[in-house]
Amino acid sequence: MEETIIKHISAEEFLKIDKSGITLLDIREEYEVQIKPIYSALNIPFSELTKRLSEVDKNKPVYVICSTGDLSEEITEILTDMGYDAYNIDGGYTAYKEQTEAIPHRELDIRGVCCPGPVVRTAEALKDMAYGQRLDIVSDEAAFSSDIAVWCERTGNRLVSLENEGRDIKAVIEKQPPKKISDIRPNGKTFVLFSGDLDKTIAAFIMANAAASMGREVTLFFTFWGLNVLRRPEKVRIGKNIVEKMFGFMMPRGTKKLGLSRMNMCGMGAKMIRSVMKSKGVNSLEELIASAKAQGVRIVACQMSMDIMGIHREELIDGVELGGAATFIGCGEQSDMSLFI
Repeated sequence: MEETIIKHISAEEFLKIDKSGITLLDIREEYEVQIKPIYSALNIPFSELTKRLSEVDKNKPVYVICSTGDLSEEITEILTDMGYDAYNIDGGYTAYKEQTEAIPHRELDIRGVCCPGPVVRTAEALKDMAYGQRLDIVSDEAAFSSDIAVWCERTGNRLVSLENEGRDIKAVIEKQPPKKISDIRPNGKTFVLFSGDLDKTIAAFIMANAAASMGREVTLFFTFWGLNVLRRPEKVRIGKNIVEKMFGFMMPRGTKKLGLSRMNMCGMGAKMIRSVMKSKGVNSLEELIASAKAQGVRIVACQMSMDIMGIHREELIDGVELGGAATFIGCGEQSDMSLFI
């Protein structure tokens, strides 16, 4: 009987390979994994492997890791005998951790870069980095906190930390293999409100409330003229330059000042439709907004549009998040319907 040839790979070599088409099988016990996790690994404890072997894809190379490399060598031999293309990661988690810590962090300063620049620059920086290597990022864009968290969740990269230091937002990302998008789409609903017309805004909030009432995750993303819907009705005294002041003067401040897309008639049309809605028992726009908030609808203002139009965060109604393109794309990918209004 021929002796099984066990294939070995060092932790250093393993970190350099493309992991998109492999299975990293972590056979450590659950308590070990909770304390010292390896993200993106398939964890099947050594004690459960015989019962759960069907979870290991036989069509992919399998790289086996344990704490020290001893148990994983045994499993690699068994898998090889069963027809798997199996490799033992020598030195186990101990060697793996030493190698990941030995790889120096990279730094990315993207202060002054506007949406979608921060996530684009992040993706570019990660391209030639090894899996497990970390990128330290600093940004001063308010939407970056939301965008980078969603971006990491949707791409499979690990967000190690995210914190604010004054105006700076600092994030540490650990590069991980690309995340596979499931063929089964969730049933969230995403609406982009580009328009600042009263009737279109009413329609958007009616649909958002209906979807939320059905238990759906709903996001309303406001950009350009739609941002006027979120402005406070009272004047907020903020130091603005001349262009920002001109924009603010020309644009409606809040829901009560919105006009109709058709038959506005210098504001008479808007007053008429509000009167008709009241007589028919339809909630006002202000009531629809309050209802949406109460149901947990996520209301996001586009940071880039705010910057262009000179709208400051202090001018927005309560409960509004700041976000950018990645926030919207992330919400859209978790939805089965996205509408641009």
